[in-house]
Amino acid sequence: MARPAVSEDVFRAIADPVRRRILVRLADGEQPASELAAEFDVTFSAVSQHLKLLRDSQLVSERRDGRQRIYRLEPKPLEEVSEWIAHFEQFWVERLGALGTYLKKKKREKK
Repeated sequence: MARPAVSEDVFRAIADPVRRRILVRLADGEQPASELAAEFDVTFSAVSQHLKLLRDSQLVSERRDGRQRIYRLEPKPLEEVSEWIAHFEQFWVERLGALGTYLKKKKREKK
């Protein structure tokens, strides 16, 4: 079975709220897997699987320090997500601008 493109992996990786929370935690700096797992109400094994998917998506890197695995955020793959979101940001800016114009017009008509 062929491995999906990294960009598909990134969108899949951030689709899960646990993985998003892991990324937010790692944005503050490197953390051992045990500290990351302590925040969640799931097994260490489940967090480990989330970290594997994040690693496979190139969103985190891992290094060993003795028996610990230390994880670090690798934000580069998120650039594609940011570009995709930017498209919709422009959409909402335009829509909200049009709504504001409409509401101002209605307010003037009531006077």
